[in-house]
Amino acid sequence: MQDFLLRERQGVISERLRLNGRVLATELALEFGVSEDTVRRDLREMAAAGLCERVYGGALPVSPAHGSLTQRIGFAADRKQALARAAAQQIAAGSTVFFDAGSTNLAIANALPAELALTAATNAPAIAAALIDKPAVNVILIGGMVDRQTGGALGAKALRDMEQISPDLCILGACGVDLEAGITVFGFEDAEFKRFATSRSKRVLVAATSEKFGTAAPHSILPVAHCECLVVEHDADPAILARYRERGCRTVLAEKTN
Repeated sequence: MQDFLLRERQGVISERLRLNGRVLATELALEFGVSEDTVRRDLREMAAAGLCERVYGGALPVSPAHGSLTQRIGFAADRKQALARAAAQQIAAGSTVFFDAGSTNLAIANALPAELALTAATNAPAIAAALIDKPAVNVILIGGMVDRQTGGALGAKALRDMEQISPDLCILGACGVDLEAGITVFGFEDAEFKRFATSRSKRVLVAATSEKFGTAAPHSILPVAHCECLVVEHDADPAILARYRERGCRTVLAEKTN
């Protein structure tokens, strides 16, 4: 009977996450008539099974940003291109920009105007290859062991290389974006590198497709308040965007895709 009730509770929690985008332990405890410790234990088990991502006070849906870089490049390509065009307009001529690994950031690199002069650093060979075709862009490739999942160099060598650069702008890759959980990613080493890259940068920009919002991955990068610019899809909820702006995030809408 106890196992049945556990499965029943977890089924309800999964449904709440699907409908509401988050759950709170206090509210679930009242609804189920159990202790908050019992609910937290349920959430821990669900998180271990990959069914949710635990955050302070409750849980969020797991970010959908799974798969290798090659797989992610093919997902929502037209929407990423729209984000890329909007993000490219936020890059100032003559600046030093760090392009973090990621499929959307690769699209941003491809979207840069040919005449835009800047110094670009990246830990992603695919992004470096895209940038080298831009005649006005000086390219710095950050080295080290390339992680197949992220498509970027990570680890000690990458951190040492990043230490030599002070970008005006960091174009940060993200798996999850949430008002409370902040900017999150799946990989531990990836998170370590991203945190260091943002600490070296004057400004941070994140361009993310809609399904990443209100989701989380296991490793935190930074609070949304430290993200100066958030590039979002054209149909993003205005009420939610207002809450991001209250946290200090400037929001930029991409154009509508066909």
